[in-house]
Amino acid sequence: MTGAGGGPAGFLAVDSGGSGLRVVVGEAGRGVLARRESREPLRTGDRGLDPDHLMGQLVPMVRALTADAGVSRLGAAAIGAAGMASLGDALRDELPLALERAFGIRRVALAADAVTAYVGALGSRPGAVVAAGTGLIAIGTDLTAWQRADGWGHLLGDCGGGAWIGRAGLEAALRAHDGRSGGSAALLAAAEEQFGPVRGLPGAVYPRTDRAAVLASFAPRVAACAADGDPAAVGVLQAAARHVADSAAAVCPPSGTPHLALTGGLLKLGDPLLGPLHEEMARRLPHARRVPAAGDPLEGSVCLATDLVTGRRLALPGDPAMLTVNEGATVTEGDEE
Repeated sequence: MTGAGGGPAGFLAVDSGGSGLRVVVGEAGRGVLARRESREPLRTGDRGLDPDHLMGQLVPMVRALTADAGVSRLGAAAIGAAGMASLGDALRDELPLALERAFGIRRVALAADAVTAYVGALGSRPGAVVAAGTGLIAIGTDLTAWQRADGWGHLLGDCGGGAWIGRAGLEAALRAHDGRSGGSAALLAAAEEQFGPVRGLPGAVYPRTDRAAVLASFAPRVAACAADGDPAAVGVLQAAARHVADSAAAVCPPSGTPHLALTGGLLKLGDPLLGPLHEEMARRLPHARRVPAAGDPLEGSVCLATDLVTGRRLALPGDPAMLTVNEGATVTEGDEE
């Protein structure tokens, strides 16, 4: 695909997670040429994920990125978003046309962040990927259908993710404050250092539209306390590891030697989480081949966008909630090979 003046058309790739947006512009054959980030998570309203809020952030970012990259025309876009599978109806209905009007983009892939995590980590091989950041979702495929576990958001699930760990750590801190069993003086001190007196904690958390990100911001404190041997913090991370392994086991193909990868910012918590997590994975999924993730969800979006801009078919299972491709007026599910 060529752009204005006969040059190659560029691509747009977006990763929208619980902590904000990562946006890149590039060209097939040259890769990513410019990137920007926003620390403002995509809002969720009565229609689910808010396409107007997303476009309000994207328009100035993409204009700046195309100028930085020297890309005159965008031929395709891939948007990976947390919550797309459950809350993405408005995005699927409105975003393709909004992108076409704003940037002239006609080929658009809209994917759950679990799909972009999978593509970034494993490409088109059968297996399972756990995307663990502020939230948590596991996705697996035998390349005929997707299997998904969790990803239900911080109020209903995302068990073992950053917000879950942070909330559990803060609960232990409040137990210590109240004199209830199961509390942690170390986590109480950490909570007061980060948020101030814990009597004000509800006011610092409940009204926030980015509540999940606020809770997840405490997860590194929980890991630090666990590294120092605090029993409550150690217990939180052991429970998180069991939850992550549960989700992985629910989606991993049961036969053969499927690949299994972990991706996401939660892995930065290091050994206090990864130690028990490796043990749980080995116990629950002995047939799976553990491999390092080749890339992250943003790189998965880049792969999808590159395939679209070059006209390649997406060798992934079709699913109306997990992955849709819009080509102007035509909307299809992901192509099956």
